[in-house]
Amino acid sequence: MSEEKRTDTELDAARRQLVVFAEEIKEIYRRERQRTRELERALQELNDTYLDTMKTLAFLVEAKDVGTRTHLDRAHSYGMALVRMMAPELARRPQIGYGFLLHDIGKIGISERILNKPGPLTSAEWSVMQTHPVIGTQIVAPMRFLGEAVEVIAHHHEKFDGSGYPRGLRADDIPLAARIFAIVDAFDAMTTDRPYRPSMPADEALEEIVRCSGRHFDPDVVEAFLLFMDGAGRSPAAATAS
Repeated sequence: MSEEKRTDTELDAARRQLVVFAEEIKEIYRRERQRTRELERALQELNDTYLDTMKTLAFLVEAKDVGTRTHLDRAHSYGMALVRMMAPELARRPQIGYGFLLHDIGKIGISERILNKPGPLTSAEWSVMQTHPVIGTQIVAPMRFLGEAVEVIAHHHEKFDGSGYPRGLRADDIPLAARIFAIVDAFDAMTTDRPYRPSMPADEALEEIVRCSGRHFDPDVVEAFLLFMDGAGRSPAAATAS
């Protein structure tokens, strides 16, 4: 066989090997893509299961605490409406909504005797009540997919002047989502009947929020909340429905 024919034969063999190799790589890539899709689907199903479990626990908390029935849905709706107004980039993160929905999940570890006490709490009882953000954080922390939801659960009772709990954070050290939620949580609490006191009118609740601006609440968030309420005709439900 001439040198030229031998070279052509070797080139043909090399081309065939490259074609076979390319097909093998293509098949390996296809299988890996399929495996990745299956893993992503399994992970999403696992996350959904975890979240459904957390939602169930949250609604169990609501059932335990007669003063907060229907509070979760309202606080979630109001909170998301205010976030969309103040920080649209936060509103695009589903973890923020999870945090609003699960904010009081730690109350699952608080005695119903304390949750439903018809009068003021003693100092000892209040100390127990103040542990619920820590308990909530411990419950959800292993679920990494919740991300920023943990910050809302942990810090929604911190106050702008540092007098809140559990860590005494102040001002911008408190995550923005927690600062936003603190106001809607407080407003809904004030305008809802509780075992230890009747609800107050919305106007009075707003006056209290303004009075606490710069102390309990971030002044910028207070200003945004007042605009939100003006647009809602003093009814948050009207704004969330629009």
